[in-house]
Order: sequence, then C-alpha cells, then structure tokens
Amino acid sequence: MLDRVIADVQGGRSGALVVRGEPGIGKTALLQYAAAAAAPDCRVERAAGVESEMELAFAGLHQLCAPMLDRLDRLPGPQRAALEAAFGLSPGAAPDRFFIALAVLALLSDLAAERPLVCVVDDAQWLDRSSAQALAFVARRLGAESVALVFAAREPAREPDDGLSGLPELMVGGLRGDDARTLLDSVLLGPLDRRVADRILAETGGNPLALLELPRGLTSAELAGGFVVPDGLPLSGRIEENFRRRLEQLPPEARRLLLVAAAEPIGDPALLWRAAARLGIPADAAGIAEQEELIDIGARVRFRHPLVRSAVYGAAAPRERRDVHRALGLVTDSEADPDRRAWHRANAVAAPDEGVAEELERSAGRAKARGGLAAAAAFLERATALTAAPGQRAERALRAAQAKLDAGAPGAALELLELAEAAPLGELQRARVDRLHGQVAFAYRRGVDAPPLLLRAAKRLEPLDARLARETYLDALQAAMVAGALGDSMLQIARSARAAPRPPGRPAPADLLLDGVALLFSGGHAAAAPLLKRALAETPDETWTRWPWFVALIAWELWDLDALGQIAARQVALARDVGAITTLLPALSMLEMASVHAGDFEAAEALLQEAEALAEATGTTPWPYAQIVLAGWRGRTSEAEATIDAAVRDAKARGEGLLLGFGELFTAVLRTGLGVYPAALVGARQASERIGMGFVTRALPELVEAAAYSGEPAVAAAALSRLRELTSTSTTHWARGVEAYAMALVDGDERADAHFRAALEHLTRDGRDPYRARAHLLYGEWLRRQQRRGEAREQLHHAHDLFTALGAEAFARRAARELLTLGENVPDRTPQTAEPLTARESQIAQLARDGLSNPEIGARLFISRRTVEYHLAKVFTKLDIRSRTQLAVAL
Repeated sequence: MLDRVIADVQGGRSGALVVRGEPGIGKTALLQYAAAAAAPDCRVERAAGVESEMELAFAGLHQLCAPMLDRLDRLPGPQRAALEAAFGLSPGAAPDRFFIALAVLALLSDLAAERPLVCVVDDAQWLDRSSAQALAFVARRLGAESVALVFAAREPAREPDDGLSGLPELMVGGLRGDDARTLLDSVLLGPLDRRVADRILAETGGNPLALLELPRGLTSAELAGGFVVPDGLPLSGRIEENFRRRLEQLPPEARRLLLVAAAEPIGDPALLWRAAARLGIPADAAGIAEQEELIDIGARVRFRHPLVRSAVYGAAAPRERRDVHRALGLVTDSEADPDRRAWHRANAVAAPDEGVAEELERSAGRAKARGGLAAAAAFLERATALTAAPGQRAERALRAAQAKLDAGAPGAALELLELAEAAPLGELQRARVDRLHGQVAFAYRRGVDAPPLLLRAAKRLEPLDARLARETYLDALQAAMVAGALGDSMLQIARSARAAPRPPGRPAPADLLLDGVALLFSGGHAAAAPLLKRALAETPDETWTRWPWFVALIAWELWDLDALGQIAARQVALARDVGAITTLLPALSMLEMASVHAGDFEAAEALLQEAEALAEATGTTPWPYAQIVLAGWRGRTSEAEATIDAAVRDAKARGEGLLLGFGELFTAVLRTGLGVYPAALVGARQASERIGMGFVTRALPELVEAAAYSGEPAVAAAALSRLRELTSTSTTHWARGVEAYAMALVDGDERADAHFRAALEHLTRDGRDPYRARAHLLYGEWLRRQQRRGEAREQLHHAHDLFTALGAEAFARRAARELLTLGENVPDRTPQTAEPLTARESQIAQLARDGLSNPEIGARLFISRRTVEYHLAKVFTKLDIRSRTQLAVAL
C-alpha cells in the first residue's frame, strides 16, 4: 500500500494513507520506509505529534511547514495572513481556520509543482486538534498536485478521535510465527526454554517492540527456562496503574487464579487447574478474568499482554506468592519436570531449607550439563539463599559466583563472592575466592589489577589443587597478556607456570596449552613454536572456551589465520548455544578480526554490532580490538581517529596495554593508507615495542613499510630481521607472502622484482585480499619508480580494484593517486557511506555556517537550543567534520 501511494505521487497523482496499529507495532518503521522509498525522486517533509504540545494550537502544523515558510509570499493575502498569525509570525486576531487549511493546501501544491512532495506525520494521535483538522482537510482535497500525506496513528479504539477518520487506512498487525520467533531470538543473550518462548510470543501478539524490549532489563538467568520472578518486568506508570486498577475490581478467587497463571511460566492449562484445585479456587473464577480480557485459557494460558502478568505478580503479597508456588510445586511432575518443580519449591519457602537447596543443586547440575549456564547460575544462587550452615553456604556461594561469571554477570558474581567471604573459609576456598576475584576483575576491566590477583591464587592453589592451579596460571597469563606493557608480571607468571607441579595421571587438554604459552613468554618464539602447533591442532573446543584469547595469540604467532577463523566460529556457536556471555564477547572479537583479515568487512561489522549490544546488555567492558582493526583498514579518517582515540583513552584508564598497542598499530595502518609515512612509522614502532609476543607479527610488516617509505633503511632492515625470525617456523602462504613483499622493500632494487612476484604468488594462493592488494600496491609503486609505467598501471589497477571492493578507502585513494601520476584519471569508487542531510539539518547547518549561535538558530526556526545541538551533532557526523569552522568547506 505504501509503495502504491509513493508510485502515485511520482506519477503525478496525490494520495493519503493512515497507518494504524498499537504502540510498538512498527508504524514508525513503515513511515521511515515510505520516506526512504520516496527520497530519490520526491521532496520529503516530516513531522511528529508530541504529547506535551497537544494543547498548543498549530504546533504540529508549524513543525511540518517550517521548512516551507520562505514561500509564504506566493500565497493569496488572506491565506498568508492567516498562516502567519497561526504561527506567530505577525500580530493579528485569531486566524480563520478555513483560511489556514487552504493556505497549507496551497503551500504544499506550490512545492509539488517543482518536485513531488511526500509528507510523513508520525504519532498523529498526539497532534494538536487544530493541526489534525487542517491536515485532514488537506488530505481530503488533494487531487493532481503530486502530494502524498502519510500518517501513523494509534488504533482509534484505544485513543480519542484523532481527526483522521474517513481517510484510507492500513491496519498493521503483529509479526507471525517464525518471524516473531526470529525477532525474539535476536535479543536473547542465551538459551530460552521453548515453552517459555511460546508463551512470550503468544502474549506479545507478535508486537515487535514488545518482543525487542521484553527481555531488556532481565538477566539471562531470569529468562532461562522461565525461572523468573515476573515483577522484574518493567512497567510504565500509566499501564501499571491501569492494570492494577482493573485487578482490584476482581473477586479474590479470580485474582488468585490469575496469580497462579502468572507464577507458572509455560502456560500449561492442566498444571494451572491442578494447582487451582489444591488452592480451592473454583472453576468459574476463570470466566470472570476472561470476561475482563486479562487472560485467555485455551490450549495455552495466555495473558492479554506480558505486562498484565507482571502486574498480577507484582500486586500480590509475598505470602500469597509463596502459597501459589507451593501448590505449583506439588502438582509439577518430579520425573518429567524436576527443575521447574525445584524452582517452585524454592519460591515457596521463606526460611532456609536444606532439602530444597539440595534439589536446586541437582537442578543446577542438570542445567549445566545441557548447556544452560544462566539457569544453573539461577539455581545455585537460590540454593545459596536457602542454606543455613555457614560452610555449606560459602561453598554454594562460590559455585554460584563462578556460574554467574560464566553466564556473563560479573556484578552478581561479585555480590556472591562477598557473601562467601563473610563465612569462615578453608584454605582451598580462600584460594578459590582469590581466583574468582581475579577473574571478575579481568571480566570487568581487563587491566593491570587482574594478573597479580590470579598469580597469587595460582601459587596458593599449587599445594591444594594442582589441576586448578595450572588452570589459574592460564587465567593469569591471559590477563597479563591483555594488560601488556602496562603490567610487569608476564615473565614472572610464565616462569612460575613452568615450575608449577603437575597433577598425577594423564595430562589434561589445558596442560599442552599452558606449556606452549608459558614457554613462548619465557623462552621465545623458536622454542615454543612446536608446542604451539600441537596446541592449535590438539586443544579441544571446551579448552578454548575457557581461554579464548590464546586462540588469537597462537594463530598470529604461527601465521595461521585459517585456524583462528575456524576455532573462533566454533567458539561463537558454542557460547551462543550455552549462553556463555563471558566467552562469547572475546570469541566474537576473534571472529571479527579473522573476518577483517580475510577481507570480509561487512561480516566483521555485523559481528561488531552484536558484540556491542551484548556488552551493553550485560554491563561488561566491550572488546574494541576488532573495531580498531576495522577502522584502521577502512581508512575513514575522522571516524577511525575517533574510534581509536576513544578506545585508547579507555585502555589507559583501565591499564589495558594490549589495546594501547592495537591503537598504535592501526593508527599506523591508517597513516600508511593515507600515505603519511613518518606518522605511520611512529605508531608502528611504538606498537612493535609494546605488544610483544604473538601480536607483534602484525606490527612488524607495518614497521618495515613505514620505515622504508620514511627513508629509515636501518629501522626497516632491523624490523625485517625480526619478522623473518617469526615467519621462519611457518609454512603458510600468508607468512611467506608478507615476508616476501617486506624483503622487496629492504633488499634493493635488483632483487625487489623477484620478491614482489613471489609475494603475489603466495598471497593469491592464500586468498586474503587485504594483503594481496597491499602487495599489488607496493609492487606498482616500485614499478612506477623504475619507470616501468605499463606494468605499474596494471599492478596499481589491481590494487585499486581490490581495495575498493573491500571498502579500504584510504588505500584505494593511495592507489588512485599513484595512477594519477601515470596519467590515469581514476574515479573515486570507494563506497559512499555518508547520509544526506535532511532539510532541517541543512537549514541549521547553513545558519551555523553563517555565524549564528545555537540560541539564535533556535529563535529563527522556533525550536529549542537543545534541538539545534542535536541536529548539529548529526550534521557533523554525516559530513565527517568536528567543528563549525569546517562547515563552509563541507557544505
């Protein structure tokens, strides 16, 4: 229907459409679609009703017409005077509303004579009545003016009359079936019981906003398996008050039946009626609740809206809730559904109960075995609360803290640790407390505070639990590696790990990993390479899940990015399946980096967005490594600098030295792409000194190129020597190819040609386009300097095409500049990512360019200073500038 409206206006006909639906159903998204579909050929103007402005006559109309007011002098006198008076542009008596409506019609028609016009008006139910009447008048009188009016408004049954009745309507319903399930799955942080998901889908009615927002504010532990206290759901004041008022009018039996339904998470009607019978609730109580349209009891128990369920549970007294859970626990089958039975029993008791706590522990074991880390954490946390004996309570608190940390809730883990520390602890328990404190510190900050905590815990564990001690040494090495040069404990940890006693029996999978990494940091690359190769090939996925950063470390050390991509992809899938958010974030970061170096920037961008959403949802520190890598390679100068600067500031505050090194390295990549070689040399040299083993393999090629192009042959030669030490143990085409083009930059012109050809042969077989493109570019630049112009053009065209396809914009422009010196006028074919300015943004930008202050712009356009600031911020982003002084050139 929207497409038809847009097609009509593009074909010279006018039309109107009112998109109706409940809040959150997607009306705004449809208006945005209509505006985007119209934008290439039509002028698009926008307005939106504002609830707080409903009493201000013509406020909405002014919002829509403000960009058109420079055309007022074209209107007939009475119409112009009426509109000027309505908008406060001239003094006068109360304007005639008929003249106002005619003036708007004439104004829109005048605009459409030059270019088809589409007006989209969101939240039309909140337009002031004067504006709604005028716009409805216009919509009914449009003919051949090439004007379309598209409104979005609430369903009329739920709102007062909005003045748009009688216009063509599009009723928008909820998503159906698989679409609704897919949307719900997109915002879940871990596994969700299928029956619980079915209930959410039924109660939301496929409303997209409800599906997106319902899980927010709920932890993965609260959602997993339906083990959630329903009053944890957010309620807006208006909706809460409405539902609770309706509940108060119900008989006690109906309210109690609703409470049973609210406490039972899967919507099983048989279970509901068995519990109701135990509580003595008569069957006719359901009819009253259904008559009030609060619940529907059919093949599934379904509340009219999830917020009804939340309101019902929240309005009940604690004792009423316990009684209901007790009844549900008694009627839940202990064989078919033991975990949900245990959960109901746990919520039915107010005092410690060892029997229930033991049952919850068994449920936690079953949940963990099937991959439900969040559910296991929820069971153990509740078991801790129901334990009276101090020693047992401390032990359960420690286990619950570990489960919470694994499930991506370090804050909850810290609270449980404090609970454990309040009890008398044995020596092994104290060592485990130290270990968990270090792990939480690493999850929260990844700075210099985690390595010493973990080293202390590992040493403390050696005589108590040798296996756990060795695992803790791996934790400490990982934390120290990420702390980088800002932490001085790496060598100490590596030596202590190598000296740590081994437990009797067969070596564990983590032993090979620990031996290889500890040897790398204490004995160097050559000594460690054989062990690292074995670790990469033989370490099972479960071990990488615990220590994901070592995947990237070893893959870079061995120049084996294929292994990195494969292992990271498996780790991401495994972490998603079990809800292990703590390991999912670094695994996503590894997969993002593998995607960038494989040349799939779009896949990396999608993974990056997922990781940022997860970090925000769980309250943990994001992993911006891949974001820095992508920004450096893309080469969008202002965007890359802002991304890297923000990450570096954050890293300095936490003491995350590895991230500082990445910031320096990919600043060098950015500068190299831009052709600013002395600045690139500074960054590459700093990075190669800071990030040490493993990731230095990525810094040395940059250092060779920057030094060679900056006239520093000695620095380039020294960097090449270090690089060849690291590539000597690798047989990958990537290692051989990068080594070859680095040698071409250092060995002299008589051998450069052979080196470049070898590099291209290896990198073409490797299939990593970013590095193949670099080799073509360097070879082309060298050929141009040798006056082999025809060959140079061929290589530079290859480089330009590859960089353009990748989206590596700075390197593409560098190749284009080289071609320009050869007489080739290469059009800029880098992707155009900047959004066009809207009419309002363009208007504000021009006034700011002309020297008006924000308050002056606000007064000129009848908007607030804050609104001006908001639009200017968007202008700066779209134009890729940082200050008003750049507006003149940018515009």
